[in-house]
Amino acid sequence: MKNVKDEVFNLVCPYALNLGLELVEVEYVKKHNGMNLTVYIDKEGGVTINDCEALHRIIDAPLDNIDPTEGAPYILNVSSLGIDRPLKTQRDFKRNLDKEIEVTFYAPYLGNKKLVGVLTSFNENSFFIKVNDELHEIGYNLPANIKPVIKF
Repeated sequence: MKNVKDEVFNLVCPYALNLGLELVEVEYVKKHNGMNLTVYIDKEGGVTINDCEALHRIIDAPLDNIDPTEGAPYILNVSSLGIDRPLKTQRDFKRNLDKEIEVTFYAPYLGNKKLVGVLTSFNENSFFIKVNDELHEIGYNLPANIKPVIKF
């Protein structure tokens, strides 16, 4: 069986770039209405419904041509991950430097399942979060989820 997510990511990425969009992630999962192929995008200043519609129109026929699901039906979605989306890419970390983030862990880290602090820096192996004047270096493999703290 093909790796649907990788094949779709490789196909869609150039189309997204041509529209000034960043392809963040491709998800292929079963939901209540059947199999869903969702392409998540981002851009500086935020994604609009017009961005989603434009990319959807452009990738629909090429997806049919490569048939990533080998004939299995699916629903195609193009979406923004939203303002509270998890930090996954280097661009996500860069965009959130010097901002407050929430890190949740699979297993307790220093006795806590959650840390909230300011993202001070990151590299290819880990990121640094300042919590109550203490700096913590955390490897990317430790957290279950990393997301920005949204305050209204």
